Amino acid sequence: MKFHTFTVEEVEKSLNSNIQQGLTDDEVKKRVQQYGYNELEKGEKQSALLLFFSQFKDFLVIVLLVAVILSVLLGEYIDAITILAIVILNAILGFFQERKAEKALEALKKLSAPLGNVLRNGDWLKVPSKELVPGDIIRFSSGDRIGADVRIIDSISLEIEESPLTGESIPVEKCTEPLLEKEPGIGDMKNMAFMGTLVTRGNGMGIVVATGMDTEMGKISDLIQRAQSVETPLQRRLQQLGKILIVVALLLTILVIALGIIQGRDIYTMFLIGVSLAVAAIPEGLPAIVTVVLSLGVTRMIKQNAIVRKLPAVETLGTATVICADKTGTMTQNKMTVTHCWIGGETWTVDGIGYTPQGTFYQNGSPIDIQKEQILLLMLKYGMLCNHANVKKKGEEYILDGDPTEGALLVAAMKAGFERKQLLKEYKIIKEFPFDSNRKMMSIIIENSNGRRFVVTKGAPDVLTNVSHLMIWKGKEEILSEELKNSIQTAIDNLASQALRTMAIAYKEISPNQTIDEREAENGLTFIGLQGIIDPPRPEVKQAVEECENAGIKTVMITGDHLITAKAIASQLGIYHENSKLIEGKTLATMSIEELEEIVEDVAVFARVSPEHKLKIVKAFQRRGHVVAMTGDGINDAPAIKAADIGISMGITGSDVAKESSALVLLDDNFATIKSAIKEGRNIYENIRKFIRYLLASNVGEILVMLFAIVLALPLPLVPIHILWVNLITDGLPAMALGVDEPENDVMKRKPRNPKEGIFARGLGWKIVSRGLVIGVVTLIAFTMVLNNYPNELVYAQTVAFATLVMAQLIHVFDCRSERSVFSRNPFGNMYLVGAVVLSIMLMVLVIYVPPLQPIFHTAPIHLSDWLLIIALAAIPTILLGAIDLLRMKNKK
Repeated sequence: MKFHTFTVEEVEKSLNSNIQQGLTDDEVKKRVQQYGYNELEKGEKQSALLLFFSQFKDFLVIVLLVAVILSVLLGEYIDAITILAIVILNAILGFFQERKAEKALEALKKLSAPLGNVLRNGDWLKVPSKELVPGDIIRFSSGDRIGADVRIIDSISLEIEESPLTGESIPVEKCTEPLLEKEPGIGDMKNMAFMGTLVTRGNGMGIVVATGMDTEMGKISDLIQRAQSVETPLQRRLQQLGKILIVVALLLTILVIALGIIQGRDIYTMFLIGVSLAVAAIPEGLPAIVTVVLSLGVTRMIKQNAIVRKLPAVETLGTATVICADKTGTMTQNKMTVTHCWIGGETWTVDGIGYTPQGTFYQNGSPIDIQKEQILLLMLKYGMLCNHANVKKKGEEYILDGDPTEGALLVAAMKAGFERKQLLKEYKIIKEFPFDSNRKMMSIIIENSNGRRFVVTKGAPDVLTNVSHLMIWKGKEEILSEELKNSIQTAIDNLASQALRTMAIAYKEISPNQTIDEREAENGLTFIGLQGIIDPPRPEVKQAVEECENAGIKTVMITGDHLITAKAIASQLGIYHENSKLIEGKTLATMSIEELEEIVEDVAVFARVSPEHKLKIVKAFQRRGHVVAMTGDGINDAPAIKAADIGISMGITGSDVAKESSALVLLDDNFATIKSAIKEGRNIYENIRKFIRYLLASNVGEILVMLFAIVLALPLPLVPIHILWVNLITDGLPAMALGVDEPENDVMKRKPRNPKEGIFARGLGWKIVSRGLVIGVVTLIAFTMVLNNYPNELVYAQTVAFATLVMAQLIHVFDCRSERSVFSRNPFGNMYLVGAVVLSIMLMVLVIYVPPLQPIFHTAPIHLSDWLLIIALAAIPTILLGAIDLLRMKNKK
């Protein structure tokens, strides 16, 4: 029901309530049965066991489990145990990374008020908020958290901070009158109070109209639980790779059996060889290496102030094409700040960050000595006196206690050198007329050390001009004529165009013995001037937006704030351009996703939006083929954060609910950190491509050397344990080192890659096949040459083939560092890789020369002269194909 459009009497009647007596105990019991308890439903929590087994759902891991079964059937128990150990290790790594960050969606429950002040049977009682029911009469005052959705029936200077729902930190003035608008946004429902929001000033009373999952908070909880987490591009690509490998493995088995039948060999023996080759086609170490490399990426990102909650999200960042960013607290500081002062035709500006009481005053762009500007000092001093806010230092940071607007006035005065304690020694506050939403102003009567008394008033400029008789114009008091009123209005409009809210200050002197009421005090004032207040953009965000634009990433501002403010901030940050479109929530509400999809590419700012709108925006971009990153800090952002390809929440100001829904948490709440995270994400994907290229080229080499030997009716050059050694040890360590390779210089100047791009795109497939082919050929050459020299020493010839394959791979790994050519990057630019190669060589030497290991690995000691042959042949693939790449690059230029 549209309770905001009802009168108080209509609400009371429709809910069968009683404002004088409240509900009876019997009525409460009936309503609990009808509506249920006032609590949010829990989402199904995944158990630790289920989370562990979910690590085995990856297609490539399933392929490896099939390989384990085949190895057992073939009697290759060492192979089976080794592959199984790797699969379990991979699952443990993934489990702990996700378990460490995963928390239940219980954070929403913390925002429900633990106790509510409710009228029952004519008495005011404190009851647990879960026992509130529709029709209950509740009251609340400053500092209370609202326990349910309420239609306000009494309001005394009531202001409520609704940032958990709207994302906006400025408290909303509340009233009791019905609203005419049928579908206002949450931020415009002035006669409603919502579960989880905080009373910052005044007190009020209301009728509960919705509880539990029917509240606005409950709707968000439901949206979060229904929002589907999307599969990441990396997960899609690895599944694609797994399917390709399965097809290759099946084709190899069929090919080998067919060749055996043609050559008249034993079919069973050929089947076993075919299955061995199929197992060789699968890079056993790949899932574990992907997990380890993503985990290392997570560690590096923590140093960049970003915590990754879901591993594959690291790589997804690199594919982002749109960042939907919440304005308040994400792009702005979420700290109201005075940046402009206007008095009698003159304007001053003041700098500084947040609530830190340090800043310089400027006029016409030049610093001024504030102590010489007496009228400006007067306005700032009065702004501090007529004020309840307080700023406290906590560690290195200054924290506001009180209303954000009053905090802004207080800090502006502190920047001019004023201290409240000192001022209160000079001035005694005789009386106060508190702010209320009808008068839209607050006044105090002060007495200075000489016994002179003054009324000081602050409030909305249009209200103060109406109660002022004089104004200060160019240092003198002048009659406030229509012309001067127009000057004030022009100044207000000018400040508003820069997204500044304005607060006016006025005063008058009164007789020390005069006793006056509110109406007399707030009349015949002298208008001093205006203070322009804004939640300023973070200084580093503009550059981050520009760098994202250079990287082909569109930044879109999404906010619950007013359109004019959002447009001004977006213009300052370089998000809004001349041809950009702006859309308000009420327009968005009437549009279908299809209609939004048609224009969404041109929209730079969405203002006055609700949680459902944010979800619609994310889906519209996704339907246009975009990879969407959604940033935010409020509960209102959580459903869209969860539905986005990559959800990013704020670590300091972010609600627990937003963090629960996100894949990435920014520890410093800094939009600029996203740029660093995107760079890291792009680099991680390129590194994954590097080691996939390395691993698969090795596997192609293994398969071809075995296949060529079968075709040529030669003995097998490698035994299964050799293949497993190469797949795990030779490939594993250097592949991990490739995973921490430094990004190339132009990584943030490239356009985002197509999310549908295959794993073998940009020539990767050719590089794998060409390198694998030449590696297979040189390995077979080494095997046949040695076998000819030592016809009765098959194990020795197989050892030489094994050593050639390993060395060819370890030289080839340096080629994988660049997509251009092995000669285009310094081979010693990654010392982890150099170390991994040296270690792999040492381990290979051990299994060849240590006698106890020789029977296990089917090896024999290699003569020194044959090492020269091995190294010469092993270097051919990398040098030959690297030279070809270099020539191709020169021809392109």
